[in-house]
Amino acid sequence: MSNFHLVDCQGWEYDLQSVYAAYMGYFQLNGIPWQVEMYERSWGHLFNTFEDFLSFSWPVITATDAYTGRAHILTRMTSIGAFVKMIKTRFGDTLPLVDNVVKVHPFETHQRHLRTISDYPSYKKLHATLRGVCLSAFKARIRFGEPRAIQELWDLRDKSFLAIDFESSERNAAAVLEWGYAAVRCGHLESLGTWPPIPDDNYRKGHYIVSEYVDKSRNKYNPTFPWQFGESQVVSKVHLPQIIQAVISSLASPDSETQSNSLVLLTHSATEDLRRFEEMKIKLPHNLLIIDVTVYESCLFKTGLLGAMLDAKTGLPRQPNSLLSLRSILHSLHVPLDFVLHNSGNDAFACLLAFQMLVDPKNTQAPPPRTKPPSIALNSGIIHPSVPLISPMLAPSAMPAIPRSLSAPQVPHLDIQESLAIPHRSPSFPNRLSMVDTYATNASPGTPDEEGRIIDVPDALSREFARATIG
Repeated sequence: MSNFHLVDCQGWEYDLQSVYAAYMGYFQLNGIPWQVEMYERSWGHLFNTFEDFLSFSWPVITATDAYTGRAHILTRMTSIGAFVKMIKTRFGDTLPLVDNVVKVHPFETHQRHLRTISDYPSYKKLHATLRGVCLSAFKARIRFGEPRAIQELWDLRDKSFLAIDFESSERNAAAVLEWGYAAVRCGHLESLGTWPPIPDDNYRKGHYIVSEYVDKSRNKYNPTFPWQFGESQVVSKVHLPQIIQAVISSLASPDSETQSNSLVLLTHSATEDLRRFEEMKIKLPHNLLIIDVTVYESCLFKTGLLGAMLDAKTGLPRQPNSLLSLRSILHSLHVPLDFVLHNSGNDAFACLLAFQMLVDPKNTQAPPPRTKPPSIALNSGIIHPSVPLISPMLAPSAMPAIPRSLSAPQVPHLDIQESLAIPHRSPSFPNRLSMVDTYATNASPGTPDEEGRIIDVPDALSREFARATIG
């Protein structure tokens, strides 16, 4: 294998081994006794074996098919033409350009390494890298929210899905107030014969509050609320990264260059959450798959799998590239929102629930409203006993109590700037009502959107706030 340089993927469409197979099929189809006459021809030695066929010195790249996801060693039509021309020039015979070659549409858009293959050991060495090429492309397809790839991932029933969320201070973006997660081990449930996962019963949930900020930090625009799925744990900011690392390592498989990890990370703000992991020096496997639920939902809408949707603000059809907030996704899925968002544990549960309802809408049912809600007198600063500390962060006074016995249409909108949309039920998603709230596109400058991001801010301090993920 000779030295290589970078080339664009455009034009590299033909699987190299399939070129040889196509010519062998052409000889067979046209009744050429290839073991007698063909090898007696002056150019017949080039088709003795695939190794002899490679002696032409083929320029190749490695890429994956955009539809199948399989990795291939690809060459160009110009190279095939050069091979045919060589036979005519050197041996005086004319071979046709066969049309039954495997044609690939490369998924990769960036430049690829160009190599020249002239013998079978070089081809074998390059072929051994295809599994790594396939994994790299698969990670990108999952990250881009490709519906087919994510659906195949869910249908395997052997992955663990971990949804996470951070809540940060509006005054100091580096200060993490709390962290929550929700996880489901599909492989374990499948072995027990429990499928699909039941959110209330099969989700592992956790919520951790940073003790240093319990009585010292309170968000004004998006205050944090009590966790409503169990006992919150108060830990120091020094121990929080260790806890997060332990949760991840309990679900992840060993790192690999050729096989995806058993753990799939779910988030509704991937860039911010990954940056937070990096700041905390949390190690993530290189073969980890990451799904941004908001991006995935947007891709489902663009491909027409969610049906028609209207913008709740303008009443016009939703734009194809628009992203919905987590709250809007839950509303569009007709989930009875009987818990409050802007708590990291609640948000993580909502993220995992929204993902399951998007990827498996026919078999997943939203959890029923809880009939016996805990009494939360938020206006008086008293919280449910399951939350160990009473503080402004745990019990903000601005939050009205929500009866959990209300059905989904009766649950009031907590964000007064949200408006209702005309729902249209999607034929492919029976649990989904098509309604959109694109708050971020209509927010006034300097005002935080419902995910806590401040846009068009004039001062440097607010620009720091704008980079924080609150919710």
